This record gives sequence, structure tokens and C-alpha cells, in this order.
Amino acid sequence: MSKLEREIEIDAPAEAVYDTLTDPDCLGEWVTVQDELEEAPSGNVEVGDTLVQRMKVAGQKFRIRWHVDEADRPTRIVWTGKGPMGTKAKATYEIRTNGGDGCVFVYTNEYDLPGGPVGKLAGSAIVGASGGEADRSLERLKKLIEGGAARNGDS
Repeated sequence: MSKLEREIEIDAPAEAVYDTLTDPDCLGEWVTVQDELEEAPSGNVEVGDTLVQRMKVAGQKFRIRWHVDEADRPTRIVWTGKGPMGTKAKATYEIRTNGGDGCVFVYTNEYDLPGGPVGKLAGSAIVGASGGEADRSLERLKKLIEGGAARNGDS
């Protein structure tokens, strides 16, 4: 399984980060590779929920059906996904306090592509290409949450 891990400090409480991460309506605002959210529950996702994202990576569109395996507010969410041709993914979101008023969001995505050794090579290439997208997504998440926290604090 190929693995991509990133982390970012966010100047907001862990609960605010968790609530944004579990709100399907927010996904399109921060996930750069999401083309469309085709199916999702209303409100924040909980254990057992599923959603379907149409993604666009390197000009290719594909669907991933995600299942929420863990939802432990405000520290951890685990999603498992199935995509085309037997592709599997696992996304883990961990939220850790940083000793101040903010937190650290740790994003881990693991890919299991079909095709034996060739699939493993392709997985490594995908992780390499996905790193930049993950960085852009996390920056967008940070701006979305910190901007929302500033707006909420002003009211």
C-alpha cells in the first residue's frame, strides 16, 4: 500500500476543525481534487455513513465511494474508499492540540492499487503527484477554518 502523509497547524479549536472535516458541504471548498460530491448524508458524517465523490486527478475523472469507519469527535476520523478497477484507499484525519488555542491536523492517505508490482509503482507515482494537491488542499482547509473562526469571533 502506498502512503501519503501531511500535517498543518490550524489556529482554531479541534472541535471546529473536526466539524469542518465531517461536513460534506465543506468538502468542495477545500479538497482540490474533488470534482463533485454526488452522494452524501445531510449534516456531519458519522460512523457507518457513506458518500460518493467524483474526483479529478491529472485530467482523469473517477468516483470513490467512502465509508466512515471511525468518527471520534474531536480527534479522529477514518474513511475507507473503493474506486475503479478494485482501487482501495484509506484516509485518516487526526486532530491534535498544539498546546495553545490551535491544533495540528494530520492527514494520511493510503492507496492500494490493483496490478501487483506495476500497481505498486503506479501507487508511488500517484502519491508523488498527490503530494502537491494534498498541500494545496490543507492550505485551503486552514484558510476556510481560520476565516470562519475569525467571522464567528466577530459576531
